[in-house]
Amino acid sequence: MAHGARAGMRHALLESLSAGLSAAGIACLRYQFPYMERASRRPDPPPVCHASVRSAVLEAARLTSAPLIAGGRSFGGRMSSQAQALAPLPKVQGLAFIGFPLHTAHHPTDDRAQHLFEVRVPMLFLQGTQDELAELTLLAPLVKRLGEHTTLELFEHANHAFHVPKRSGHTDAEILDELIGALARWIFAVTASA
Repeated sequence: MAHGARAGMRHALLESLSAGLSAAGIACLRYQFPYMERASRRPDPPPVCHASVRSAVLEAARLTSAPLIAGGRSFGGRMSSQAQALAPLPKVQGLAFIGFPLHTAHHPTDDRAQHLFEVRVPMLFLQGTQDELAELTLLAPLVKRLGEHTTLELFEHANHAFHVPKRSGHTDAEILDELIGALARWIFAVTASA
């Protein structure tokens, strides 16, 4: 599980997701890109990030014989999908994206998603309906075009950080529980035949 562009592997959301997955019987390997290790705010170039994803997958494969799912939060998920599109990641059965950053805020386009058509494993998009980096008018048709091996799970009123306003009648903790449940169910379904 790779981190987002501005927050490392110890971000509260990733720690909560890891703990929730662990409670469901799913091990989680979190890791950081080199720029985060250097305490830099500027992400590494994509080839460096792709190499980091590949290195983390190889380490996970060394640690377990269980089927693997790669992905991560926002930027980390996108770097994982790009790495998979370039050359299949060893033993990876699927990709999971926690808030896929389809575009920058206020500049809706699906240009960042063209590489996804090269991915040949199941994909899961976990997205808030108010995600400012993935307008549903673009994301939903994209997921449909990607085909039946792609799943979109929506979280009502949640933004890119999976925060919900009080007026929604839900809490961030409820959204987190739903997020963990949806991710765990999908992982078990994808890896059941592996």
